[in-house]
Amino acid sequence: IPNIPADAKWAQYGMTVAGGDGNGNATNQLSYPAGLSVDDDQTVLIADSWNNRIMQWKPGDKNGQVVAGGKGSGERLDQLKNPTDVLIDKETDSLIICDSSNLRVVR
Repeated sequence: IPNIPADAKWAQYGMTVAGGDGNGNATNQLSYPAGLSVDDDQTVLIADSWNNRIMQWKPGDKNGQVVAGGKGSGERLDQLKNPTDVLIDKETDSLIICDSSNLRVVR
């Protein structure tokens, strides 16, 4: 965890790094984004909860890529149901997903 000084100054403007094109299920949209992770190369992974998928955005991308789920809401191992968080496990090069409505954590 980085040590941020108490007197740190932030830019006065922000920028959209994922989504921003309204609610929906296209690859440039999110529907109730919940948790996220950022890896060393600034790739952002987002738990797109109501779309039952994990989306990946690399810096500068206009569209994300589905990297887990996205095959409808369900209990199969290739499906998610309202995921709420995603972590990157660097040691195993895998994702750890909190699959909330399935009451499970999957890798």
